[in-house]
Amino acid sequence: MALRNIVKDGDDILRKTARTVTEIDQRIKTLVEDMADTMREGHGVGIAAPQVGILKRIFLATPFPDEDETPMVFINPEILSQDGSQVGDEGCLSVPGYVGTVERPLIVKLRATDIDGNTKVYEFEEYAAVIVCHEYDHLEGILYTDKATNIRKASYEDEEEAAV
Repeated sequence: MALRNIVKDGDDILRKTARTVTEIDQRIKTLVEDMADTMREGHGVGIAAPQVGILKRIFLATPFPDEDETPMVFINPEILSQDGSQVGDEGCLSVPGYVGTVERPLIVKLRATDIDGNTKVYEFEEYAAVIVCHEYDHLEGILYTDKATNIRKASYEDEEEAAV
């Protein structure tokens, strides 16, 4: 396990569409472990492979941080449906020191493969939906700042309230 450098806004890799993972081998498992360590070190609740410079369709998220600190692994995720709407502040490990107000779906259903190669369908609501949509956007080359209004330097209160 190792910490990886977090790619910052302005790096071209954050604007590219990530490539499909064709095999979950030891390299992918090591990447996932490194991403988990990097996310924890950065005090994030999610991280996508492009954020550590790897253009693969993988993200990790802790959509229920009060329940479990172990991040869920999403490989080759596909959004199946979205419903409703919610608005809240978000931040990002790749855009440090800033937050912005973003509209996201209230409910999102997605299909993804886990680290053991099992394909599952998940449904997330409210805060959890924000996290997985934010991370999914990274795989599409989209940053929260592309969708945000009221982007501003984060105050201590903003950082405590920001969803991602």
